[in-house]
Amino acid sequence: MNNWSRMVSGFLAWLMLALLPLAALAEPAKAIRLPTGVTHVATVEGISEYRLANGLRAVLFPDAGKPTATVNVTYLVGSRHENYGETGMAHLLEHLIFKGSKRFPDPTRQFQARGFDINGSTSLDRTNYYLTFPASDGNLRWALDWSADAMVHSFIARKDLESEMSVVRNEYEMGENEPASVLFKRMQSLLFDWHNYGNSTIGARSDIENVRIENLQAFYRRFYQPDNAVLTVAGKFDEQQALDWIAASFGKLPRPKRRLPEQWTVEPTADGERQFVIRRKGEVQLLTVAYRTPASLHPDSEAIAIASDVLGDTPNGRLYRALVQTGMATQVFASPVETREPGFVLFGAILAKDQSIDRVREAMIEAIEGGLARQPTTAGELERALAEARTSYERALTDPESFAVMLSEYIALGDWRLFFHARDQLDRMTTERVDAAAARYLVRDNRVVGVFIPDDAPQRAVLPKAPTAAELLAAYRPATRGDAGEAFDPSYENLGRRTRLSRFGDLQVALLPKKNRGQTVNVAMSFRWGDEQSLRDRKMAGALAIAMLPRGSRQLSRQQIADEMTRLKVRGGLTQFETARDRLPEALALAAQLLGEPSFPPAEFEELRREYLTALQAQLDSPEDLASDALAAHFNTYPPGDPRHHTPLPERIEQLRRLQLADVVDYQHQLVGTARGEIAIVGDFDAQAIEEQLRRLFADARSRSPYERLEREFRPVPPARIVIDTPDRENAVLRARLDIELHRDDADAAALFVANYIFGNGGGLTSRLMDRLRQQDGLSYSVASSLSIGQRQRLTTWTVAAMVAPQNAARAEQALGEEIRRARDKGFTATEVAAARKGIVEASAVARSQDSTVASRWTSLLDLGRDWRDSQDFETRIMAVSAEQASAAFRKYIDPERMTLVLAGDASKGLGK
Repeated sequence: MNNWSRMVSGFLAWLMLALLPLAALAEPAKAIRLPTGVTHVATVEGISEYRLANGLRAVLFPDAGKPTATVNVTYLVGSRHENYGETGMAHLLEHLIFKGSKRFPDPTRQFQARGFDINGSTSLDRTNYYLTFPASDGNLRWALDWSADAMVHSFIARKDLESEMSVVRNEYEMGENEPASVLFKRMQSLLFDWHNYGNSTIGARSDIENVRIENLQAFYRRFYQPDNAVLTVAGKFDEQQALDWIAASFGKLPRPKRRLPEQWTVEPTADGERQFVIRRKGEVQLLTVAYRTPASLHPDSEAIAIASDVLGDTPNGRLYRALVQTGMATQVFASPVETREPGFVLFGAILAKDQSIDRVREAMIEAIEGGLARQPTTAGELERALAEARTSYERALTDPESFAVMLSEYIALGDWRLFFHARDQLDRMTTERVDAAAARYLVRDNRVVGVFIPDDAPQRAVLPKAPTAAELLAAYRPATRGDAGEAFDPSYENLGRRTRLSRFGDLQVALLPKKNRGQTVNVAMSFRWGDEQSLRDRKMAGALAIAMLPRGSRQLSRQQIADEMTRLKVRGGLTQFETARDRLPEALALAAQLLGEPSFPPAEFEELRREYLTALQAQLDSPEDLASDALAAHFNTYPPGDPRHHTPLPERIEQLRRLQLADVVDYQHQLVGTARGEIAIVGDFDAQAIEEQLRRLFADARSRSPYERLEREFRPVPPARIVIDTPDRENAVLRARLDIELHRDDADAAALFVANYIFGNGGGLTSRLMDRLRQQDGLSYSVASSLSIGQRQRLTTWTVAAMVAPQNAARAEQALGEEIRRARDKGFTATEVAAARKGIVEASAVARSQDSTVASRWTSLLDLGRDWRDSQDFETRIMAVSAEQASAAFRKYIDPERMTLVLAGDASKGLGK
């Protein structure tokens, strides 16, 4: 995964303080015995940094709240470290590191066998690799040993580069398929004349295809060393034991004798606006306006981030009000790109084909460059932005595993403690600082939109030098914060034992109170209404009726609702969200109000319809969307109007154009009700008080229409091969589907589940399909098969999905057929089945450690009239599956002669030939 833009939810705030010794940052360490050669650097809010003699920094964040742990290694090397002709090299290494090392020649099979969730990402300033796994001494020790061996002993072999080349090229082509991705890459290149930030992380295609293995190996040996890396371990583990293991595994790596290359390129001050136009086939228009900004360590960076939120937030931002609410555009966005050296902030808008991009460009530039000067930032705008930022910081600390990975962004800036420094500086932000920073950098001659225009009076923005991380942190005194959750056991027995089940008429409730870090709580609600007659021809009206609910109620406007969501720390949607213990009662009351008392403002309806139309029209030239639509249409066996009928994409667009607000209001009035369904709440809350509140809020709001469950039953569908031409698309997709008459309780269900896991499980890098299409043939970046087993009707669906280049589509189709026939002819081995059983069980355990997953699963179980014993029984059946049973099930049900296949891509490039 390449990622040139920082995916950091909070805002970075850097303020210089009076210089104090760095030791002032270090709180007294816990009673930890330091191994030989290890020193303690600092502790902030229960997170400690240690340094090894070879230069490696280790950040440990123990938290027993979840039965998982994460090991993340951040290397201080990204695309800005690449030389001429070697762009994309950091990203290439991200792919090759997982290919094996001296002690671990085939790590991907161990990842899957141990139930590891693995990934890596490359950005402008850093590369990281993480492993998340069920917490155990064996898994942690293995993860540390592999990470240490991969650091200096990875093969980086020619054969692996050759097999992975098509995969990386395929990933490059995926980006070329997206107009926004192409636009952003060109924007980067025009923002920087000399600095490597002007290069996309994925690299130039010619550099990727012509890279020399010797250069790649040299790049690896230069940067992948302990003195250029930060190890982060978070989750459930013993800190002393982990530190001892780190010293044993990483500590034996020698400190390199080489010196890291010095980088001295400084981007000159911009001296005039720029414009560019990209013309490609597509269905929507995009406009971006970018401005160069100081590095993220400079105090102005924080102010620019706040200004971008004031301008670009939806639905409260000024651009939204100026462009979307007036109908000039369908969406707007803003994104400050946090970087170690001077970077940029990006604003954008999405428009339909028939909207005027000239009007939007003029209005956007006017709002950005003149708006804050004439109408300074208000106290309300600032507080709204700060409230969202504070919630993001609080939320980050509640999930140690995700936090460990997110710390890579701050490590890239110079020090992980910058996260806490940034959070603590939010209180120092003022409207004056925001407006002053906007006046310095959001100016005409620092803008990139289009063409060069000579000017006798240039408005230059000089980017000041930023302090170092050490200078910034010298006087920083961290606050003592944080709380820990309980060590919760997510076993099936404990989930059932700890859950309180209730029923209010047709409304079923499952409440699972538990202590969580950050006092978080997850809510999942599923309400049911209507029958075949009352739902007929109302699918589009129903979709917009639900989407309109957060856009206004009898008591609150859309902006007030958004403000309430921020105040209540709600993350998610109306019926699936996370909040905090003290905000849960109000959040539930707000959900009930929106469900029961919507106001349906006409202007909001027209805006929403435009958004939906733009989104649907954007799918008209998307290979992935068109393939999925064609596959669903082929398997449709219900007449138009039936709620189960699949309406093809062009017809959905026409339906949306004809839809009236009265249709949407009528749907809500006649159908929506909360008295029938399921509600599950998992996390930190008072079960008795919440149970009574749920009864009051939801149990009496009945639908005015009769209810009858509608199920899709198994119906034979003739196989077909469908080819869809999507001109001027660099990437193509392959989709296949097979409907099977099978129920979850049938004897073969568990065996087929195991067989599919071996054949094409999408949860890791190892499967029959992945081994063939990616590892061996290098045809696809991603390929997987999935199995959706019927739990009410005897209807199971098996699907295959792959991303390929158009010229490789026929080879991928052939490889898929060969692998199906090989599995049918030769079956699966006992070793494969044993590894699959273990991987399925481990992955299930990791899933049950997530409160949101448990809440959603409870709603499904309640609807089915089952509990966690049903899942445990199926797992028991999984563990009893033999190689013979898995082979027989695959042979019995996966018949390529009955399979429907869709290929979508550019036919002129050899698609399907």
